[in-house]
Amino acid sequence: MKSRNVIILSLLALNLLLPGISFADRIKDLASIQGVRNNQLIGYGLVVGLDGSGDMTTQTPFTVQSVINMLGQLGVNLPPGTNLQLRNVAAVMVTATMPAFAKPGQHIDITVSSMGNAKSLRGGTLLLTPLKGADNQVYAMAQGNILVGGIGAAAGGSSVQVNHLSVGRVTSGGIVEREIPTTVGQGDFINLELNTTDFTTVNRIVDAINGLYPTAASAVDGRVVQVKAPVDNSQRIMFISQIESLDVKPARASAKVIVNSRTGSVVMNQAVTLESSAVAHGNLSIIINTEPVISQPGAFAQRGETVVTQRSQVEIRTDEGNLMLLPNGADLGEVVKALTAIGATTQDLLSILQALKAAGSLRADLEII
Repeated sequence: MKSRNVIILSLLALNLLLPGISFADRIKDLASIQGVRNNQLIGYGLVVGLDGSGDMTTQTPFTVQSVINMLGQLGVNLPPGTNLQLRNVAAVMVTATMPAFAKPGQHIDITVSSMGNAKSLRGGTLLLTPLKGADNQVYAMAQGNILVGGIGAAAGGSSVQVNHLSVGRVTSGGIVEREIPTTVGQGDFINLELNTTDFTTVNRIVDAINGLYPTAASAVDGRVVQVKAPVDNSQRIMFISQIESLDVKPARASAKVIVNSRTGSVVMNQAVTLESSAVAHGNLSIIINTEPVISQPGAFAQRGETVVTQRSQVEIRTDEGNLMLLPNGADLGEVVKALTAIGATTQDLLSILQALKAAGSLRADLEII
C-alpha cells in the first residue's frame, strides 16, 4: 500500500511538471526535402460481382458502353441493339497515391469510388484498371477485391448500422509499372521546405544544422533552408538522415481563431485575450473593461520593483436583465463559453467575433470555414 501511494504521488507530481516542459520536434516533422513528393494517380474502371446493387443501366449508359468495349477487347462481339441489364456491374473511379522512389513491382493501396447510381460496392471485384498521372502516362495497374467499411451489427445483434457504401479500398491492389524520377537536391545543395512559413522556425533550423555542420545551412526565405550536402549519393542519404533527426523547438504560431459556420465549432490555437471594447448584438451586450494594476514592494522591503499588470473583466447582459461577469480576465475562450451557455447561436458568435475583430479588440486572425 505504501509503494502504491508513492507511485500515485509521483504521477501527480509529474502531471504538475508537464505543463512547464517544452518539447522539441524533429526537422523531419517540420520540413520536407524539396523534390521528394508523392504523386496522385487516377483511372476509370469497372466493378463486377455485385449482388444486384450495381448501376441502373437505363440511367448510366456509360456503364453499358464500357462493358461492351471491354468484351470487344476480350473477343466477345455483341449483336447490335443488345439490351444489357447489368445490375451486378458498376462504373467507378480509381484513385491512388504513388509515394516517392516507388519502383516497378511495388504495391500501393487504391481507393474505388462509384460514379454512377450503384447502391453498394460491397463484395465487388475491381477489374484490371490502368492508373494515369497528370501527364496521361500509365504508372500503375489496379485490380482486386473491394473492402467496404461501415457495416456492423449493433450491440445484441438487434439492428445493423449501415454507413457509406459507395466507396471502398483495395489494400495493395495497385502495382507500380513505371518509376517517377525523383532528384534529391540540385548539385551540391538540398533544400528543406517547411510545412508552414515561419521566419523564426527557419532561423532555428539553420542554427541547429550549423551546430552539427558549421556553415552548411543558410536561410533562403521564410520557408526554405538551403543546405550544402555531399555529392556522393550514399553519403548524401546518410547526411539527410542525420539532418532530419535534429531536434528543433518550433516558434509559437500566431494567434488564430477558426470558426466553422456549419457546425458552430470555435477552435483557438492558443489563449486569445481581448482588449477593451463594447459590443451590442441583438439582445446581447458585451462590455470588456481593462485597467492597470500596480504592485509595489513593501515600505521596508530591501529590494523589489514596481510591477504593472492588466486586469480585465467581461460583462455580458441580456434584455431579460440577466448579468454574467467573468472576473478571470478577457479571455476569448471564456467569452465564447459564456455566450454558448446563455443560448447564443452560431450566427451570433460569428457576428460578435467579426465585430470584435473590426474594432481591434480581437488580437488574432479570424478564419471562417
